[in-house]
Amino acid sequence: MNLEQRVTDLETQLAFQDDTIAALNDVLTAQQRDVERLQLQMTALLKRQEEMAGQFGVFEEDAPPPHY
Repeated sequence: MNLEQRVTDLETQLAFQDDTIAALNDVLTAQQRDVERLQLQMTALLKRQEEMAGQFGVFEEDAPPPHY
């Protein structure tokens, strides 16, 4: 295998690696957006739960067992 062929093979591998890195970056960016969205939703749900617990006055953990 001559030097020119080896360089061509390396350039081809580099091009595929660049494409793979770009694809992985796109997936990672989308996942990060999903995680941030889910964190906001979780925060909103926790706030809503606290508000509702305040209206009813008792958390489920504080309620007496059903046999009382």
